[in-house]
Amino acid sequence: MPKFAKAKTQAENVVKGLTKARIIKSYGTARNYEQALKTVAKWTKENKLNGLQSLTPDVARYYLEYRAEAVGQKALDMERQAIQSMMQLNGKLPPKATMYRVKSELDEIKRSRAYTSEQAQAVSEHQSETHQLSTQIAYAAGLRAHELLTLARAEERSPDNRPALHSKWAGREGQLYTVQGKGGLIRHVLIPNDLVVELEKRRFNYPVTVRDRRINYLQRYDIGAGKRWSDSFSKASKRALFFSTGAHGLRHSYAQERMSELIALGFRRAVALETVSQEMGHFRPEITEVYL
Repeated sequence: MPKFAKAKTQAENVVKGLTKARIIKSYGTARNYEQALKTVAKWTKENKLNGLQSLTPDVARYYLEYRAEAVGQKALDMERQAIQSMMQLNGKLPPKATMYRVKSELDEIKRSRAYTSEQAQAVSEHQSETHQLSTQIAYAAGLRAHELLTLARAEERSPDNRPALHSKWAGREGQLYTVQGKGGLIRHVLIPNDLVVELEKRRFNYPVTVRDRRINYLQRYDIGAGKRWSDSFSKASKRALFFSTGAHGLRHSYAQERMSELIALGFRRAVALETVSQEMGHFRPEITEVYL
């Protein structure tokens, strides 16, 4: 396959190989796989990878996690199956091996609702000290559950090269940290100074390896994170408020509060949407819209 072949050409070539090997046996499957692989190929180009055939199982999972916020489970499964078949053909997966099934978050995002600052505070007061700080940080910085596991000082690692508007974090103060988000993307996040003081009190002398949802993370701070924190948040929310929209509701809170702040500062709505998408790490204004 040509190194810089167009996404459509890459997808067509893979599907031809799958058809020839009789891994694909119907026209409908071939058409669906070709469309799915075309989308994957475009992503590899955006992330400066060497096309579809350069994908490894780990990178493919990063891709699927990135897509999980944008598409439903049916579309996500189709892309996973297409990638899986390609890897079985090129030998990166054994013939009967399967890839990890990433769960779509689109329905959860649409279903979740924002917490007010008072509600978020009430929830945190019904958690242990370890989880309490995590809830406050997630609310203030718009973090995902697994991103809490990856917090690092800004000087410890560089963020990936992504667009950054001058409006990023306008009107807010704090210190920059990095987290590793969907698709393995490393980005800056801004944590308020009072929470920085508490966070640094809980820094490990040496990073520890933590496993969450079948992925290993290098954790630098002794705080709640991942599934354990997410479960803690939901239980505490039900105790404090008699309902829970899940920890993802804190990302809704961040998106809505930041949109209001940026518009109040005089930024156009389109600029505010782009800014919030950069701060939250999905870099897609249309995803920000879903949070509003």
